[in-house]
Amino acid sequence: MARTPLDLDELVEHWTLLKDEQGLVSGKRGATRLMGGDWAEVVHRTDKRGRRRMVRMVYEVVAFQALRDQLKCKEIWVVGADKWRNPDEDLPQDFEARRAENYRELRKPLDAAVFVDELREQMTAELTLLNDQMPKLSWLDIAERKSGAIRLTAAEAQPEPRNLRRVKAEVQRRWGIVPLVDMLKEAVLRTGCLDAVTSVSGGGSLSPEVLAERLLLVIYAYGTNTGIKAVASGGHGHTEDELRYVRRRYLSAESARAIAVQIANPTFAARSTELWGQGSTAVASDSTHVRAYDQNLFTEWHSRYGGRGVLIYWHVEKKSLAIHSQLINCTASEVAAMIEGAMRHGTTMDVEANYTDSHGQSEIGFGVTRLLNFDLLPRIKQINKVKLYRPVAGEPDAYPQLTPALTRPIRWEIITQQYDQMIKYATAIRTRTASTEAILRCFTRNAFHPTYAAMLEVGRAQKTIFVARYLRLRDLQREIEEGLNVMESSNGANSVIAYGKGGEIASNRRDEQEMFVLCLRILQSALVYINTLMLQDVLGEREWAELLTPADRRGLTPLFWSHVRPYGEVNLGMDARLNLAAATVPGPRAPLDDQPTPPLDRAKAEPPPMQAKR
Repeated sequence: MARTPLDLDELVEHWTLLKDEQGLVSGKRGATRLMGGDWAEVVHRTDKRGRRRMVRMVYEVVAFQALRDQLKCKEIWVVGADKWRNPDEDLPQDFEARRAENYRELRKPLDAAVFVDELREQMTAELTLLNDQMPKLSWLDIAERKSGAIRLTAAEAQPEPRNLRRVKAEVQRRWGIVPLVDMLKEAVLRTGCLDAVTSVSGGGSLSPEVLAERLLLVIYAYGTNTGIKAVASGGHGHTEDELRYVRRRYLSAESARAIAVQIANPTFAARSTELWGQGSTAVASDSTHVRAYDQNLFTEWHSRYGGRGVLIYWHVEKKSLAIHSQLINCTASEVAAMIEGAMRHGTTMDVEANYTDSHGQSEIGFGVTRLLNFDLLPRIKQINKVKLYRPVAGEPDAYPQLTPALTRPIRWEIITQQYDQMIKYATAIRTRTASTEAILRCFTRNAFHPTYAAMLEVGRAQKTIFVARYLRLRDLQREIEEGLNVMESSNGANSVIAYGKGGEIASNRRDEQEMFVLCLRILQSALVYINTLMLQDVLGEREWAELLTPADRRGLTPLFWSHVRPYGEVNLGMDARLNLAAATVPGPRAPLDDQPTPPLDRAKAEPPPMQAKR
């Protein structure tokens, strides 16, 4: 059917009336701006009498594309929706009444001038230190170059640990090849983490013993990605229908998340400070691409990883324990996922720093994390092109050693004007008035937002502080690399644990995908918890403790799997226990000393068909 061009004014009026009549969308800009940009030549046409007309079909395509772009950054919103609602509803409505309390919770001064002065002083101090120490930094050179002013030499390799293989071999000699399901069972019995299921589900008709066994099997089925049908064929006496009932009735995302937290907290409590040091306050975060079957219509394509699937965003602390996991879309912001995990991990750990790669950081990310009081410590891929902002205007001769990498001064007046509004957005993230992704959706480059401009200036100042410290301190560079290496090791463990179906997700249901992510986290947390106890048993002996060198202690990790068998028939015996030292974790169950703890009988166990080696 042929389309006839319509008059521009008539079409704009028609579009405006349509929006007003339906009452579905609200916005801040007129419909005339939809026709700008590269589309103008296609949308407009001049008729035979020289009048400017518009092609209706092209106009509709452009209008919907413009609506999509504006809806993503919430320049317009959908009335009555939740995710796409009015951005003003994302902010705390009682902020004015609780102003002093909100500022105190964020540890920020009420006066914007005090905040600006503190930030400017830190910038000045870090840039001065870097400028003064530049001649002594052999790994750093700053000069005018087409490829970028900053040239940073990689740090030299650290001494390689020499005795950790002997320690891992001793662990395998004492406990043999341990089935992964037995490590999960031991972690459950020692921590009492399944009590969280009863509190979330509200109880049920099954006895606690039967419920515990079936929950173990369901978690193992999802975490290994083998599926309930495959696990139900093992030697444990529970049918597939019984396991599926327990999955539907008892195991929700909330209960699975609570189980993971109840394993993580006892792991922190059971750690020996002599072996592992004081509690860590830093986590590493990164995304992992998990492939999904191509037959799924809802499966997304990831441009960077080059395949269909979903992303799992992990937060792993420096001793290899996963404290948070999220299932996110391939197009989701990793900056929002990083902030969400650091703020809402739910464990007893106090996160003060977050290591991430280039995809998990941005200038807006630096600004938000500054307001939320934790340090963003990224590994910046193209650090040679990074620019350092000046703290004060009118001093072109300041920091002569850094001149090729310097750019304009920070616009402090914008920060001062929007300071209260920035605190309001930070409070919304802290109190979870709206999701972090919904808050940051307003702060995109497609949107004109005065608070976004101020947040960018705070982020640029904070990024300058970080880059100046990063270039000057070799220890900070190594610290970030070590944290991200822990993240890569965690991804390797996940590939060994989730071996079923070739590591691909078969379901396109969001709840099934999320359950896979949470159960995988539970299995990895159980592995870290039991390995921690095993290493403490071995290294608690004097001859083994004296064997460790400083390089060995630096590389010591409870995340290894050379002694673990995730494959084979699933045999579940709740009475057979691993012979480990008791971990003092209080709970409703009887103390561990009152329970029989015979070692597992490995003489009758079948040899594993395959052993995963690290």
